[in-house]
Amino acid sequence: MADSAGSSMEARAQRGRRQRLASLCQRAGLMPLGRAVRQLLRHDVRILAYHRVLESAEPDAFVFDPELISASAGMFRKQMQLVRRRFHPLRFDELLDCIDRGRAPPPRSVLVTFDDGYDDNYRIAWPILQEAGLSAMFFVSTGHIESGAPYAYDWLAHMLTVAPEGELALPEIGLQARLHGPPAARREVVAEVLDRLKALDAPAQEALIGRLEEVLAMPRAGGHDDCRPMSWDQLRRMHASGMEIGSHGVNHRMLAKLSPALIEEELAGSRQAIGREIGVHAQVLSYPVGGRDAYDGTVVDIARACGYRLACSYISGTSGLEPANRYGMPRLPVERHMDLGWFEAMLSLPEVFSHTSRNRGH
Repeated sequence: MADSAGSSMEARAQRGRRQRLASLCQRAGLMPLGRAVRQLLRHDVRILAYHRVLESAEPDAFVFDPELISASAGMFRKQMQLVRRRFHPLRFDELLDCIDRGRAPPPRSVLVTFDDGYDDNYRIAWPILQEAGLSAMFFVSTGHIESGAPYAYDWLAHMLTVAPEGELALPEIGLQARLHGPPAARREVVAEVLDRLKALDAPAQEALIGRLEEVLAMPRAGGHDDCRPMSWDQLRRMHASGMEIGSHGVNHRMLAKLSPALIEEELAGSRQAIGREIGVHAQVLSYPVGGRDAYDGTVVDIARACGYRLACSYISGTSGLEPANRYGMPRLPVERHMDLGWFEAMLSLPEVFSHTSRNRGH
């Protein structure tokens, strides 16, 4: 696990450097100037990518993947207030209208998105969005909305976090993992296993997770209070209040690792479910995991044929509206380590302050 520990240390060092530089720029009053200069040079939109908002960004005894915590409730409130105050909040239906009319989006446009469909999106994030007078797009995996089952990657992280101490053989990914210590001490193992797992094809991923459920006697069917999807009733209330609902597939599977027939089942099935339950067919898709190996030309062609007009990746960056970009729109991941200064700096000068693109997202 030495490579994983080394990359984690480097990631922490990069976060520290960005945080310090953002603080210096804030104190020097450079952010307004940076936004103004960039506005002259770039005509793009910023799409923020969130997963979970919890009361604390570092909850005690959290037995799931902490990397999916995007912000605490208090920090998310400050972030949304800043978006409202210093940028131009935009919805995806407004963005599509700009495309249809051949118009550029307003300067400093920001769209807010959430992936997966965790119930804390409803309990915590939605009231804060309403309070700030903002809308967001919630990309949901419809099979999990219907079943209430935890997401497979979450359950794998959970099993590795709470399993008895000892050696765990994972020949499918060429790894012998040593599990020991409290949840925080196992995060390097969790990150390494998840990254290697996502290099496998979808059936192999599912087989490995299913095998561990049996070996560790931790069936996912039992669920867990700290990792529940939203319900359709909750999503209907959110949509009625002005939130947008988009697709994240049916079963949160990496689409490029499926056959064309299964890709179509994931994309057409989720779009039909959203249309049936919400009353509006999804126009926008977020690719599950969203890294460079999560979607390809075949996935894009099928997404277009299924009726999606835009699609988001989890690759870090901002988005132009040229036709070639519309089915692989980058986003700006928001993560729990960010203070408000870094968040503003990322929106002001994303080329300098955004996270380095991950090989894979969540």
